[in-house]
Amino acid sequence: MKRWLKEVAEFVGGRVIGENVEVTGISSIAGASPGDLVFVEEEGKLDPAFECPASAVIAGEFAASKAASKPLLIVRQPRLAFARAAQLLCPAPIPSWEIHPTAVVHTSARLGKGVGVAERAVIGEGAQIGEQSRIGAGCVIGKNVRIGQACSLHPNVTIYDGTHLGDRVIVHGGAVLGSDGFGYARDPDTGRYEKFPQIGRLEIEDDVEIGANATIDRGALEVTRVGRGAKIDNLVHIGHNCQIGENVVIAAQTGLSGSIVVEKDVILGGQVGIGEHARIEEGVMLGGQGGVLPNKILRGKGIAFWGTPARPLREYLRQLATLARLSKSGR
Repeated sequence: MKRWLKEVAEFVGGRVIGENVEVTGISSIAGASPGDLVFVEEEGKLDPAFECPASAVIAGEFAASKAASKPLLIVRQPRLAFARAAQLLCPAPIPSWEIHPTAVVHTSARLGKGVGVAERAVIGEGAQIGEQSRIGAGCVIGKNVRIGQACSLHPNVTIYDGTHLGDRVIVHGGAVLGSDGFGYARDPDTGRYEKFPQIGRLEIEDDVEIGANATIDRGALEVTRVGRGAKIDNLVHIGHNCQIGENVVIAAQTGLSGSIVVEKDVILGGQVGIGEHARIEEGVMLGGQGGVLPNKILRGKGIAFWGTPARPLREYLRQLATLARLSKSGR
């Protein structure tokens, strides 16, 4: 889609230095072609951006005083502005809103205006789907599920009975939402395990994105909740009764046991493991493969934690350095 650079600048809240050229798409610096818009987050990457075939460059204030060989779009946050420019230059295609003949929709289900249901999808009894939502091929939507407006479910998503999704939720292929939690009571006389009731529900708030093959359990007796704006990567597991705050980011292969509280703005790296009843307080950053023991609390807004058991990064690095010195001295 063709746009003048000043149109893009107005959309992302920046200013143009140089010619008001026409841009037609976005690209990385390495893959750029004429007409593309690229971005640079640090001064050292400016020269490659100027030398590539792209027509214009998004950059921070550090570029404003530089001699530029092509037009600049100056913003405070180049990466964020590039993401927003992509919405303008590469809008998502408008899907065909229809109910495919092979879809199975229960007579009591209520579908809002413009809902699309693809091949072989199943919509259960009493389900409600908001306007302009898209249900992909092979999805199974259980009894009394509520899905908000403008949601997008990719193929083969399974949503168990009673689960609630807010507006503009994106769920990628193979995800399972609202399945039973892993809860059992052991009989000490026989050693056998009896299944503990899993009769709660799962609530996903607005603007959440859930990655492929992620699994989120319903509450045992209460509610598992994922807060507004949370972003959950592929292959993440969230156990029953967890409370995930607003704008939390969870990277791939992370596993959360039951009854964990993750407060707003937390970032969890890949392959993080957190024990039951732990609490991760607002703004904490936990690095990849970090581990939190059951019932523990991590606190410190903006503090990075690492290792198992997780501890502040500086402490973790000091301990590694000490171990390295002891190892050398023991040779």
